[in-house]
Amino acid sequence: MTDDYLLLNKANWDERAPVHAAARDYAVDRFLAEPDFLSEVVRFDRPLLGDISGLRAVHLQCHIGTDTLSLARLGATMTGLDFSSASLAQARELAEKTGARIDFVESDVFDAVTALGGAQFDLVYTGIGALCWLPSIDRWAKTVAGLLRPGGRLFIRDTHPMLATINETHTDRLVVGYPYFETPEPMVFSEGGTYVETDAEFQQTTTHEWNHGIGELVTAVLDAELSITGLTEHRSVPWHALPGQMTLGAGGEWHLTEHPERLPLSVTLQARKN
Repeated sequence: MTDDYLLLNKANWDERAPVHAAARDYAVDRFLAEPDFLSEVVRFDRPLLGDISGLRAVHLQCHIGTDTLSLARLGATMTGLDFSSASLAQARELAEKTGARIDFVESDVFDAVTALGGAQFDLVYTGIGALCWLPSIDRWAKTVAGLLRPGGRLFIRDTHPMLATINETHTDRLVVGYPYFETPEPMVFSEGGTYVETDAEFQQTTTHEWNHGIGELVTAVLDAELSITGLTEHRSVPWHALPGQMTLGAGGEWHLTEHPERLPLSVTLQARKN
């Protein structure tokens, strides 16, 4: 497989970055106005994340840095890593305007150990919507293990792979339309919009994505010599993933309007390096 997926996906995220920074959903204005404001994603994660003050942490695939800044406001010394230069430009501007000391590094996630150094971090954090852009969950887990110090933690909340199988064009029922397991070839999408409310029409619309089953994720983490300390499936997700079938609840989380017990929407996995 070539690296064409990186070029296509990077072009897409470079175009999204300024639009997301201006979107209400990312609440950049509140970060600027309220020194203790946290992103909805990190607020959701906080009960499971626990106290991170004093930890040296890296946020992989950090995008425009709102979650990274939120983690810094919880007391961690933060590094953010992303492959999109446009995203990092927005992240650095946000950090500068809020007076946060955060290092932002441009790199493909699979090159993170080379870019940042091995065994440097007490915490590796990955926010929601990250793993689908990666063709190999095994390489990702090995990268995480390479970044962590002995005893260091992995914390990731992401889209549940079962949700990722659902064809969202069916608005009256749940229809499995995409792979559950990781496949050699990507799923190729061409969509002119994004997951936040915006009138922007994008030109770089083609993306390559992969799903990774729960068993594949768990096995990859274990094979990377990490010990799993938590696995929690959630009935909510922070974007309108299934139009026509979801209701917006407290804290910016969407859940199935009918029978929310039938489908997990997101999952949190925690582990420690042995």
